[in-house]
Amino acid sequence: MNRPHKITLVVILMILVLVLMFIAALACGKVNLLTIDKELGSTILFKVRLPRIILAIIVGMALSVSGVVLQCLLNNPLADSYTLGISSGAAFGACLAIYINITYDINIPTQPMAILFSLMVLIIVIWMAKSKGYLTTSSLVLAGIIVGSVCSAGVSFLKALADENATAMIFWLMGNLASKSMKQVLSLGIVILFGIAICMYYSKELNIMTMGRRESLLVGVNYDRIYKTLLVVCTVMTAFCVSLCGIIGFVGLVVPHLTRLMVGADNRKIIPISTLMGASLLLAADTITRSALAHELPVGVLTTLIGGPFFCYIFMTKRVE
Repeated sequence: MNRPHKITLVVILMILVLVLMFIAALACGKVNLLTIDKELGSTILFKVRLPRIILAIIVGMALSVSGVVLQCLLNNPLADSYTLGISSGAAFGACLAIYINITYDINIPTQPMAILFSLMVLIIVIWMAKSKGYLTTSSLVLAGIIVGSVCSAGVSFLKALADENATAMIFWLMGNLASKSMKQVLSLGIVILFGIAICMYYSKELNIMTMGRRESLLVGVNYDRIYKTLLVVCTVMTAFCVSLCGIIGFVGLVVPHLTRLMVGADNRKIIPISTLMGASLLLAADTITRSALAHELPVGVLTTLIGGPFFCYIFMTKRVE
């Protein structure tokens, strides 16, 4: 099959899958909307299910695109937002807010704290990683692992301090798309769509940047500026998602690899297709957790159960190569 036709077919297939998943998600749930009062059914549909479905689509898109970009920037097939400690920073910020609220009865909003600490982590990581005036991939990854580990230790410390009141932290850390208002969802959507648009705008340069800094500069790509811009964009997208939904792991790892298997290594194709695949994957996972199981399971637990074995497979494959 001609390659352009293959790409078109993949895009059409992904859109069709997402539309079908959207319809299925609206229909699925613990309550059968056809058997209850019309007014109550309308409330459940538009105030409970629809915001959750749209949120799953938005978060799936954001985490997938962030994974694509970070894997290219870091030249690491196992990279995602966790690699740079972004998610760990957001987790520490959110848990700190939860701990203060529970302990001192102060109403500190969780979402701004998570976003603030994610950005602080990125600044610290970049500061630590700078070598000879510019960033190197190896130093950036190492700095991310170090700072992320410190943040994870901070989360554990806060859970220990909270003792029996740590339930709220644990529940948040497992990742959940429930109980979000349409206003919150739409606000997140604006940020994410803007971020994805920036990533798509630089997709051609991103292809060149995978060859390295020296080669990129030789062909006229402003490597350092674009590198930092995309790092900030991915951090902001991840921070906003994590701040609202908690930790939802492995979407940013699994989807980019599946997309590359389907369409090759061109980021001009990978980024838009990853948005569709990531949206469908997270929507499917969330629909299963809230409707197919006897008790609702946090979606972050299911994505980790699926993504963990896939992570091991990628790691073993790359080690053999």
